[in-house]
Amino acid sequence: MNTELFISRRLFFEKGDKKFLSQKIIRIALVGIALGLAVMIVSVAVVTGFKREIRNKVIGFGSHIQVVNFDSNNSYETLPVSKKQSFLEELKTIYGVKNVQTFATKPGMIKTDEYIQGIVFKGADAGYDWTFFRNNLVEGELPAINDSVRSDEILLSGQVAKLLDVSVGDRVVLYFINEDENNPRMLQLSVCGLYNTSLEEFDNLFVLGDLQQVQRLNNWRSDQISGFEVTIADFNRIDAIEQEVRNAVLDYSIENDAILRTTNITREYPQIFDWLSILDMNVWVILFLMALVAGFNMISGLLVLILERSKMIGVLKALGSPNWSIRKVFLYLSAFLTSRGMLWGNAVGIAFIVIQHFGRVLKLNPATYYVDVVPVNFSLFHLLLLNIGTIVVTVLMLVIPSYFVSKISPERTIRFD
Repeated sequence: MNTELFISRRLFFEKGDKKFLSQKIIRIALVGIALGLAVMIVSVAVVTGFKREIRNKVIGFGSHIQVVNFDSNNSYETLPVSKKQSFLEELKTIYGVKNVQTFATKPGMIKTDEYIQGIVFKGADAGYDWTFFRNNLVEGELPAINDSVRSDEILLSGQVAKLLDVSVGDRVVLYFINEDENNPRMLQLSVCGLYNTSLEEFDNLFVLGDLQQVQRLNNWRSDQISGFEVTIADFNRIDAIEQEVRNAVLDYSIENDAILRTTNITREYPQIFDWLSILDMNVWVILFLMALVAGFNMISGLLVLILERSKMIGVLKALGSPNWSIRKVFLYLSAFLTSRGMLWGNAVGIAFIVIQHFGRVLKLNPATYYVDVVPVNFSLFHLLLLNIGTIVVTVLMLVIPSYFVSKISPERTIRFD
């Protein structure tokens, strides 16, 4: 039988001695622990949710991995590759790959009587996955694209539509310049829908339409495209999957054909993903500070407990209990008390996440934060780590203060009680 655990449980569940000063001190400490853990849960949920939202928006415009012409620069004016590649079937069998689709891009501009806006026309074919833009569609519908007839419909961002003073159903003129031509090429296309992701850098840039329009502008054949987009299931495995994709592309390379290279979204937009990685430091600072607050709160409570239980300590010493055994009693008791505070902290933190997720109570300025509401991400794994880390750190911080048990003399505590 664990005697120390038995004594600490009796002390924890005891109903008497409510006049002890320690009861009030402990309540204050437990409130501090509860608030600290709630802040940690909310901080991790908000930061991971924010990173996920921004990351998914960037990926929605360019996918996780791209396979393009090796000679293409990091611009939207690309050199063509053949869409009839022997490695495509193998790419679809790679573990973690969800979808492989073709795309083509062409930089240009939209001009009205009063405004002009630089854009990138991104062409899609009939097999394009429109899930991302469907979820962010605010008006109208997606372009109707098929492989037989060239579509004159385009999907425009609400930001650009507002700037150009156009709406769904209006026709706009797009201008494109080829390197070997003196006069720009024009396309008069119809706006079929408006999307809004709140990521202005991309909303102001991308116009979605038929891939055949890009082929026509670039004088490409019907089997020529800018490249392939590979969507994966787990972002954390992007480097490993890209390596497998690269190996498959190199193994099936055809002699005298265009040399292909692979790139992933983190290298395409390093400034965005570097900025998101910096947010992790903010979370660690918050976790460190909240853990210190919880630990010092319990230290003050433990010292008061030791002082008010000096008679009990003296009796245990008189009965032959060693100092470490008595210290364990108070460490167990502190762990029980900390767990009680953590219970309330979990309740408050999880309640906030649930209310914000379904009620979308806290709003943000999308022009500043790229999202219109505070995003939250509930992860059971993060919740377990926070709880385990809090109780471990708190108890470890109490080991040294529990040393005061050895300073209590059983002779004095029993004699003068």
